[in-house]
Amino acid sequence: MKHLWFHLMPYTELPDDFREQNPSVWVDIHSRLFDPERAHYMYNDFMDEMEYAAEVGFDAVCCNEHHSNGYGLMPSPNLIASALARRANPDTALCVMGNSLALYNPPTRVAEEFAMIDCISGGRLIAGFPVGSPMDTCYAYGQNPSLLRERYLEAHDLVMRAWTEPDTFAFNGRFNQQRYINIWPRPVQKPHPPVWIPGGGSVETWRWCAEMDYVYCYLSYFGYKAGLQTMQGFWEEMKRLGKEPNPYRAGFLQFVGVAETEEEAYRLYREPAEYFYGRCLHIDPRFAAPPGYTTEATQRAGIQSQVANAALQNRKALQVSRSAREFDAILDNGYVIIGTPDQVADKLRQVIRDLRFGQLMLLLQFGNMDKQLAKYNSRLYAEQVMPQLQDVWSEWENHWWPTPMAAADRAAPDPIAHRAVAAE
Repeated sequence: MKHLWFHLMPYTELPDDFREQNPSVWVDIHSRLFDPERAHYMYNDFMDEMEYAAEVGFDAVCCNEHHSNGYGLMPSPNLIASALARRANPDTALCVMGNSLALYNPPTRVAEEFAMIDCISGGRLIAGFPVGSPMDTCYAYGQNPSLLRERYLEAHDLVMRAWTEPDTFAFNGRFNQQRYINIWPRPVQKPHPPVWIPGGGSVETWRWCAEMDYVYCYLSYFGYKAGLQTMQGFWEEMKRLGKEPNPYRAGFLQFVGVAETEEEAYRLYREPAEYFYGRCLHIDPRFAAPPGYTTEATQRAGIQSQVANAALQNRKALQVSRSAREFDAILDNGYVIIGTPDQVADKLRQVIRDLRFGQLMLLLQFGNMDKQLAKYNSRLYAEQVMPQLQDVWSEWENHWWPTPMAAADRAAPDPIAHRAVAAE
């Protein structure tokens, strides 16, 4: 098993009446709610938490890209990853989950910046390529939803060629025309860093991941119970396509809270969970499903996106309150797993087997959780939960993990000796 520490970087000081006074946490959230001086402390706390996760032994730390929102304060995850490449544990992989390819003009920028991170880190990058949420792509960045996937696929092809073709080449696509593509730097990992694709259940994404031999990652808002159908659909499609059922082909994200006792876990994680589901996931339905964003095949398969589901709950006013009853509903539905280390390990072992995935992404900081609690949660998980799951899928090989430079090679070489060897 691989255990990846995922951070959304939510704005942690949305007011108590946020749902009542604001139609959405995304796109048109009012700027008066953002305090740059408070955000200074938030960003530095968040990065401390990620560095701590690397220090206590998580296999990777993850960041992602969102725009115009209070749900996640990372319009540029590459900035975060580049800082971590220098400061975090040098044995920890860096998962940028990821860059929304269709939003970059030209997407050469993605090829260059990801290559920079791979070079700085010595080959520890996992490159994530999301299509992007409708709020980020169609509304915050003004992309046509009916053309979004075409832009995405063309940008992907450009980035892959930029990483792998040794000579300068011209690219003449529908959306990108460049006479000279010759990126410097180039990634350490050959032929390129491992590619992971975050998705919400699109049939086309499953098939494309199979065709390209990429990892499919289901980044679930609503936990393992809601994710079961999607993951079963993914594996049924892999079987139909004749792909080996290697669990490392798949990743899944789960909210987790660990404590010394079950009672303490309930007390500690109630407020952060209710904050996340009551405020961070408060999405106006008008931003959730622009025409053309969801493909016909996915609609025919009856798969509804998580964003649309969250917006539907918003429309029906299924608001998460501060009452114990509502937190109980969060737990009963499997959105968040809490308990002692043994309880969490037992539940996760079952979830990992039932959904069949080898890349476990964990939200151990969520909602308005402070740094001390995030570190406590992370330490208990790393020291007492992770060891209990290390044997899961040990019979399979993970072909989708970074291949970094040897630690000795990452040490600064003697520049004079290096030039002498290069000249021979």
